[in-house]
Amino acid sequence: MQRNRRIPLMHARCLLLCVMSAFWTALEVRGSQPEIPLSVVKLWASAFGGEIKSIASKYSGSQLLQKKYKEYEKSVRIEEIDGAKLVKNLALNMEEIFRKKAEATRRLVEAAEEAHLQHEENPDLQYEYFNAVLINEVDEDGNSVELGGEFLLEPNDHFNNLSVNLSLSVVQVPTNMYNKDPDIVNGVYWSEALNKVFVDNFKRDPTLIWQYFGSAKGFFRQYPGVKWHPDEHGVIAFDCRNRKWYIQAATSPKDVVILVDVSGSMKGLRLTIARQTVASILDTLGDDDFFNIIAYNQEIHYVEPCLNGTLVQADSTNKDHFKEHLDKLFAKGIGLLGNALTEAFTILNEINQTGRGSSCSQAIMLITDGATEMHDDVFAKYNWPERKVRIFPYLIGRESAFADNLKWMACANKGYFSQISTLADVQENVMRYLHVMSRPKVIDHEHDTVWTEAYVDSALAQAHKLGENKGPNPMTTVAMPVFSTKNETKNQGILLGVVGTDIPIQELMKTIPKHKLGIHGYAFAITNNGYILTHPDLRPLYQEGQKRKKPSYSSVDLSEVEWEDTEDVLRTAMVNRRTGTFSMEVKRTVDKGKRVLTMHNDYYYTDIRGTPFSVGVALSRGHGKYFFKGNVSLEAGLHDLEQPDVALADEWTYCNTDEHHEHRHLTQVQAIKLYMTSRKPHLKCDRELIQQVLFDAVVTAPLEAYWTGLALNKSENSDKGVEIAFLGTRTGLSRTNLFVVPEQLTNQDFLTAEDKEGVFNADHFPLWYKRAAEQVPGTFVYSIPFSSGGENKSVVLASTAIQLLDDRKSPIVAAVGIQMKLEFFQRKFWTASRQCNALDGKCTISCDNEDIKCYLIDNNGFILVSEDTSQTNLFFGEVEGAVMNKLLLMGSFKKINLYDYQALCKEYAGSSDSARTLLDPFTAVKWLLTELVIFLLEFNLYSWWNYDSTVK
Repeated sequence: MQRNRRIPLMHARCLLLCVMSAFWTALEVRGSQPEIPLSVVKLWASAFGGEIKSIASKYSGSQLLQKKYKEYEKSVRIEEIDGAKLVKNLALNMEEIFRKKAEATRRLVEAAEEAHLQHEENPDLQYEYFNAVLINEVDEDGNSVELGGEFLLEPNDHFNNLSVNLSLSVVQVPTNMYNKDPDIVNGVYWSEALNKVFVDNFKRDPTLIWQYFGSAKGFFRQYPGVKWHPDEHGVIAFDCRNRKWYIQAATSPKDVVILVDVSGSMKGLRLTIARQTVASILDTLGDDDFFNIIAYNQEIHYVEPCLNGTLVQADSTNKDHFKEHLDKLFAKGIGLLGNALTEAFTILNEINQTGRGSSCSQAIMLITDGATEMHDDVFAKYNWPERKVRIFPYLIGRESAFADNLKWMACANKGYFSQISTLADVQENVMRYLHVMSRPKVIDHEHDTVWTEAYVDSALAQAHKLGENKGPNPMTTVAMPVFSTKNETKNQGILLGVVGTDIPIQELMKTIPKHKLGIHGYAFAITNNGYILTHPDLRPLYQEGQKRKKPSYSSVDLSEVEWEDTEDVLRTAMVNRRTGTFSMEVKRTVDKGKRVLTMHNDYYYTDIRGTPFSVGVALSRGHGKYFFKGNVSLEAGLHDLEQPDVALADEWTYCNTDEHHEHRHLTQVQAIKLYMTSRKPHLKCDRELIQQVLFDAVVTAPLEAYWTGLALNKSENSDKGVEIAFLGTRTGLSRTNLFVVPEQLTNQDFLTAEDKEGVFNADHFPLWYKRAAEQVPGTFVYSIPFSSGGENKSVVLASTAIQLLDDRKSPIVAAVGIQMKLEFFQRKFWTASRQCNALDGKCTISCDNEDIKCYLIDNNGFILVSEDTSQTNLFFGEVEGAVMNKLLLMGSFKKINLYDYQALCKEYAGSSDSARTLLDPFTAVKWLLTELVIFLLEFNLYSWWNYDSTVK
């Protein structure tokens, strides 16, 4: 981080006085009592700061650790991190992961097309297959049900601890389809050939998870085999044909105008079916598609009035917005289809000329109960002879009096006619247009590889019974279309289905060299639409620890987290798949959004070849741009690494134990030992990271004996005020020592998986490490942890950074700290506040006086000590607003403005229905602030305040 040392002398003295140990001591005098002498406050701050720092230094062993690293000062080599090289290597590593998954998918395509080529359709075929819902089900007599049968399942941690069968796949058929329909049975029969390829793919690449084939007939073949469970209504809300990976692979990007007849004859059930048809069509559109909806009778009515004459991107937010407006449609008057068609063609023509849409296929979806004319004059004017716009009429109702005109429109414009009589018919009939839209790709045999944005398939998770005990596991899917290659059907363009495999975002994060990114650095990736694939500031859940996802969790734009880039320089460059650098000052919130760090980041970015993704890394200036290398003997390093008080970051990859089945049982320490001591371990490991973690293990080893000596000394820590000592290093190594038995710990979650911000993570260093790094080395920073539920943990954490050199370019090599009881900490403060300079020892002024209110607040303005214990950990401005304002005016604190574009808002029922955000989604918050009365559900005003730590 860039450090500013040019500070006013008076400010420095003020910090020395009041922030001797990163505290502020604030006092308020009630009534008309005389002012408290400044010398008294200085005395209290000095006495308390000195004692608490002495305790923290002693029990953390900070001075010993600093000394040990200093011993290696002359033998280590400091290097400046090459961000451009770093991001290039990261892109290559991710590219390799994607390439392997794409190759597995291609093998499935080849096997599926060959199996279908060899198969002869048999309408009388009888074939028993393993139905995903019916396997291992028995009837009243204890016999296996039809399409069930005994299916061996064993728990497997690679598949979320689900019970799976690694030898066979299962078949899921949508609830509204017949399990033994001849088309289903024939498709299931020939696709059995995929089982061998599924197994072979998994042997070649053990990092693969789910592989599958989604049939155009509706069934879904999934490997490995797993039991599916209906919901409480006996339904499985999963149809592979309306999943994004299927739609993107089956069709090209498209511009779609949906025309809905709202004339008087559409009243009642017909209008209900029409609404459902529109909603189903919207479900088949993806992020690469653009659309609008027009209702017509004798007039033209845009469903969203603010979007006349244009198309909007079919992302989840826009589609949901339009679905809400469908309920506002009502039927009256007469239907003038010619005017509606003219409007639709005009829009599509303008979009095509300006290049503001998909620049690919175009279609008009016509939903009506009949057409009295063919409107050939409109088609002749706008669509013939090229017929670039396909027409898809959906006849609503059982009557067929006007069906001929609609059929003619479809045939004359390369479309498809469907009749929908009931709500149950909607899904199947809507899906048929996808086959027509896919014909050009099928005829040209374009096996395009498509990649989805990061998403969580909730319907699939529900069917696998994951929703009850698992949070979201975002993934991207690679998919490819499967075509019929039979000579007699090749020119008809028959789509057989889509194959795909999932790639957990977690697997991509394993490639990130966190030790090279520094304490505040991070890596991120986005799609060609600017949506985040992975970013440490992405918050997909309503609240941490909850299972519910936000409606737009998969379409959070890069500009919504890197919001300081107001000109979208970074986003534009990455969307356009460029390679380059960019710099800006940023503000990052930590500790559940209640604290803020200000730093200057340098960004490096490039594209991931063979995919629509781009990857970037952010390095903070100052210590974040430097890394050092030290050497120790292999024997000493392994000996100290295997000590019981040592742990390595769970989500960091020292060795990739997923690539070979025989390594999956290994811990990271075991894998490191195997890699460093065996001749041919067949392990992929980061040798540089391992060498440095061995170095850190040796340098930090003396702390174990030091802490043990303190714990064994009965005269030390007699009241058990200090509970834990801990340290972490730049390589993800940590050591802990308990001064009390585990059952007596006040905060049981600290340094466990439950404490997500307090441990090394795939995308961040521990909070206590990050905050310590922004203080002067040797100075402790104190805080009370915030829990997810908001209650206090009744402990205080103190941590300090260990720096290798006395230089701003020196890396922060480690951080150490302690956890102490809040009661112990507060008792030390009250004792210190009773001191004075009186010769007779009798103090007339102390915090015990009824007319004096004393507070101890941390460097972000949160109360550590107060007479009213219920105020502990509250923001000081909430309790004493006037005093806080005074501190602001004095320059003791500064106010920082933040924008949270991921916050959720509630609006009053009478608020505007403006849709400008659909056109310009990056002005969403500005629009809300100016046009709505809002309540932010997540954004915390406390993060607006920050201690002005100019000494860095």
